[in-house]
Amino acid sequence: MDTDTLALPFRLTDRAAARIAAISAEQGGGYALRLAVDAGGCSGFQYRFDLQREGEPDDVVIEKDGAKVFIDTASMDLLAGSELDFTEALMGAHFAVRNPNAVSSCGCGTSFSVD
Repeated sequence: MDTDTLALPFRLTDRAAARIAAISAEQGGGYALRLAVDAGGCSGFQYRFDLQREGEPDDVVIEKDGAKVFIDTASMDLLAGSELDFTEALMGAHFAVRNPNAVSSCGCGTSFSVD
């Protein structure tokens, strides 16, 4: 199932999908990126990224161009309408979440707060 054909509340950019697929291939294939929102960080919530082969039964599964992302339903509530991108800059490369629900974030880009 491809997110381009569905109106899902979470999107992957082409760069993010390509990087996830590349990471999976480097690890031998069959991996997905798990994106979760945990309590903590300097702004109240923080993003957590992990590699996993299997999702959980209640996960939302986002697929695009050979890449797969698992998001648990509790995290999905805080990620609705968000977009996952992959950026490369002088300071390094990283996944970045563009989250319209975040009212503030810290300088590291992995911690945010909501109303």
